[in-house]
Amino acid sequence: MSEQPTPVMLGRINGLYGIRGWIKVYSYTSPITNILNYSPWQLCLHGQWQTVSVCEKKAHGKGIIVRFESIPDRDEAARLLGADIAVYRSQLPTAPEDEYYWADLIGLTVINREGITLGQVDHLLETGANDVLVLKGERERLIPFLLEKVVLEVELAQRVLRVDWDVDF
Repeated sequence: MSEQPTPVMLGRINGLYGIRGWIKVYSYTSPITNILNYSPWQLCLHGQWQTVSVCEKKAHGKGIIVRFESIPDRDEAARLLGADIAVYRSQLPTAPEDEYYWADLIGLTVINREGITLGQVDHLLETGANDVLVLKGERERLIPFLLEKVVLEVELAQRVLRVDWDVDF
């Protein structure tokens, strides 16, 4: 039995634009226009995945708008509001050494210097100053993703992230 490819979330459909089926996209990529470098997209709406091809795309103001081949008008586009946008992991370039896709960090077990498990990475937040790991465990923890200062080691193969972080924080 072959394993399903893993989708990596890159954004969300968050609005409509015009009457010809254009949609507004909220991009998680940096810069936001990087999401336009990938095709096809996988859309997840109500737990159902579908593959779509972007036929037109452009930056618009401070955001992005796109049109799909299969969506002819505003009414059809409205059905996609709120859909998550993903691509398969294999579509992304390999991350340089000491850089990680957020998707690679989700689910890692976080252990401090004393060997105490602090929880698992649930998601990350972008705060402007630095990214923040949000851990779920016996309680929620927020840990800054600062390599060599707080984050000591990322072991993707072992699914472990080692940190210099006090258990009481």
